[in-house]
Amino acid sequence: MTPRPPRQPLAARAVPCALAAALLCLSLAHAADPAASASGPTVSHTLSEVAAHLAVPPDDAKPMMRWWWFGPAVAKPELQREIAAMKAGGFGGFEIQPVYPMELDDPARGIRNVPYLSPEFLDALGFANRTGRANGLRVDMTLASGWPYGGPHIGVTQAAARLRMASVALPAGSSAFAPPLLMSGEKLVATFVGDGSDARGLDTTKLKPAAPAAARNGRGAIAAAPRDRVLVFYIASRTGQQVKRAALGAEGFVMDHLNRGVVEHHLRTVAEPLLKAFGDQPPYAVFSDSLEVYQTDWTDDFLDEFRKRRGYDLTPYLPVIFSGQGPDAGGARHDWALTQTELVNERYLTPVDDWAKAHGTRFRSQTYGEPAVSMSSNRLVALPEGEGPQFREFSFTRLATSAGHLYGRPVISAESWTWLHSPAFSATPLDMKAEADRMLLQGVNLFVGHGWPYTPPGAVEPGYSFYAAAVFNDHNPWWNVMPDVTGYLARMSYLMRQGEPANEVAVFLPNDDVYAALVPGKVSLSAEMHRHVTPELTAQILDAGQNLDYVDAESVLALGVKHPVLVLPHVTRLAPEVLAKLQDYVRGGGRIVAVGTKPSLAPGLRDAAQVGKRVAAAAGALFASKNVQLVADDGAVGAALRKVLAPDLQLSNDAADIGFVRRKLKDADIYFVANTGNRPLKASAGFRSKRAVASWIDPDSGKVTQADNAPVLDLAPYESRVIVFSDAPLPATAPAPRLAPARLVADLGRDWTLAFPDGAKPAAVQQLHSWTDDAATRYFSGEAVYTREVTLDAAQLQGQRLVLDFGQGTPLASTPKVPAGMRAMLDSPVREAAQVIVNGRRAGAVWRPPYAVDVTPYLAPGRNRIEVRVANLGLNALAGHALPDYRLLSARYGERFKPQDTQLIAPQPSGMLGPVRLMGEKRL
Repeated sequence: MTPRPPRQPLAARAVPCALAAALLCLSLAHAADPAASASGPTVSHTLSEVAAHLAVPPDDAKPMMRWWWFGPAVAKPELQREIAAMKAGGFGGFEIQPVYPMELDDPARGIRNVPYLSPEFLDALGFANRTGRANGLRVDMTLASGWPYGGPHIGVTQAAARLRMASVALPAGSSAFAPPLLMSGEKLVATFVGDGSDARGLDTTKLKPAAPAAARNGRGAIAAAPRDRVLVFYIASRTGQQVKRAALGAEGFVMDHLNRGVVEHHLRTVAEPLLKAFGDQPPYAVFSDSLEVYQTDWTDDFLDEFRKRRGYDLTPYLPVIFSGQGPDAGGARHDWALTQTELVNERYLTPVDDWAKAHGTRFRSQTYGEPAVSMSSNRLVALPEGEGPQFREFSFTRLATSAGHLYGRPVISAESWTWLHSPAFSATPLDMKAEADRMLLQGVNLFVGHGWPYTPPGAVEPGYSFYAAAVFNDHNPWWNVMPDVTGYLARMSYLMRQGEPANEVAVFLPNDDVYAALVPGKVSLSAEMHRHVTPELTAQILDAGQNLDYVDAESVLALGVKHPVLVLPHVTRLAPEVLAKLQDYVRGGGRIVAVGTKPSLAPGLRDAAQVGKRVAAAAGALFASKNVQLVADDGAVGAALRKVLAPDLQLSNDAADIGFVRRKLKDADIYFVANTGNRPLKASAGFRSKRAVASWIDPDSGKVTQADNAPVLDLAPYESRVIVFSDAPLPATAPAPRLAPARLVADLGRDWTLAFPDGAKPAAVQQLHSWTDDAATRYFSGEAVYTREVTLDAAQLQGQRLVLDFGQGTPLASTPKVPAGMRAMLDSPVREAAQVIVNGRRAGAVWRPPYAVDVTPYLAPGRNRIEVRVANLGLNALAGHALPDYRLLSARYGERFKPQDTQLIAPQPSGMLGPVRLMGEKRL
């Protein structure tokens, strides 16, 4: 659930150019270091190489699971069982994350919470690593318990720091005042005096540094003139933030991520013991969740580091940093926030990544949040990871994928399904696909599921759940189709890491503008970037038939701009060096679409007037080029793009719910296309690829069939397709089937037999309905079996394809009121997933539209037995009994979690709801 490069000062900043160039070279060398890159399969560059793995994608493309160890209270037999279950479900590995206790110690049930980093815990960790590897699974490890990094080893002077302001009104006639009382971990940084009555409404541009007065009672005092009526103190303090969701024995302060000594202390105290538990088989990667170090904006030597980097003393500008008043506030805030980015890059990201490499592993990090890391900070970690499915607006996920595309990280993961369909046990396989497809459209090619809760034997079903997440373990009733779901995810992940990324529009992230607007207590580029990269801007680019990456000043300086078109969204602050790079880009044929304004301001404060003149002059020269368009607002971006760049995907009608992403091979272009909406969409599609041969790749099997070069996209709700344009056909390509419209062969909507696993006599079901309508099965969660027979003659089997069709599902009009996350807005006709068995052979699975299974190879003349094994949600069983009372648990350990949205727990419709029809499609 968190964010890196030493962003070196530009000419407007007080660091010699030679040093900046040297550091830039070092950062590029770091980016090119093979040890820092994501390992995995060699990226294929020809279609024949790719095709060799379509039927069975490599194991390292399989999704992973975040494995929560509650307590930690784990036992080796259950660890072994759950690892085997992960492998059987089609997962490629797991990330171990110890979190809060779920139950009190109970010897009778074998539940014993052991302290984090205790010998018992480390022994279990080593066992899980050996067992996972023996099963061919990847094993990752979080370098802490909970998030962000911290714990009992972090003292108050090592805790995350902030600068706080305090003010006091001076009594009338007072000529001196005692300094404020400071608490542990605090230090008075500066004191100012003014003539206001208090800090509210005070013109901070008129505050003056306070002078010391004569000592009073052994304590220093602050002098005040008769007109001075307010004292304002700036105090280096601590946020007080505690580690979130900590395991037993891992409680404590969140560490100061801007202090390298503290970071190294954490690595020695926590990371080293963890790695020793892995023995001679280190984890594939070590993990840092999203940076959620709330309110941090300081560190002990911040003023000294600021002076070195920016070339002036920050102290006189502290009042305007807090107030935002006066002409200097934007520049000073920019420099203050930029310094924090440089410090977290140099003192947190770089040391942890270096440590990981030195220990034979890789650093996987979610590079966003606070402190204010940038998109290019991802260059400092081996494995960038995103989070969030927001593909039509500013996205934390696209920060990671863009950095991966720019800095040569071919495998880019995402924490997935974090808030999927709340409350826990409500998520469906279709929900998984709906979010996963939005991740794929942003460039993700490895899923880290959130997640898998360890559940001890004997726990009441449906077992444990994390307080804010879906559940994807084998306690989930629809586990019966999990191999089908993971097979799809693995195949698409594999395809989306082949060749090279091919997005043709870059959106410039105006970090300098965002820095200038940040305020104490909330210093985050990612949290505020949406003000520039708006949903409308993103939609304009996507609806113009393009996909996009982000770039920023750091990447432009280091790498230039490789995309044919660059969009500048409301950029006012930009360094002359960046404008020079953009001028080179335009001279080389690049196109720029600028929104709203031309850059006119220096990024920072030092020499701002002089640098601003250079910025304005450089921008004027740049915008005089015929290759640069200036449009008034975000709504004009799409039309401007169409003038300079042909759509990569042109649809015959307005179908904003269809998204695409392209990968480019030496001899082929691979397009992943997805309907992200809950209604069927049909449109003629024109792809810009000029390669001669078009083929479909079936996302579920990898089978290749012929396609038209200008195909019709006929997509069911949330359906996805893969189309490839190549120089030559693949040998295994099957001819495209030509079929007549489907006609009814048999109506199977009635007269089924339904059996539950309780051993009761199967019941006759004359008309299909939800089994929650019946009191006896209202709270049943699990798999129930529908059976019936259908008689067919030989003529019905010849010359046609026979499909068991379960219906289209019901689109939902609006999103239910839940606090966060997403879900598929479609109620399935089969709640929630099913396996179809025909004459004793598995014909397929039903878990996403189109809800149909080809049963042609399994039918025979005469009587045919059809069996549909339907699994519903674990939520129904959860609704059937009172929820756990965590009062005693909280009394023992403190309230470390609160299950979300429990008011929404209620039985959901379950079973095969109909209609069910056997449809025939005549072969032409």
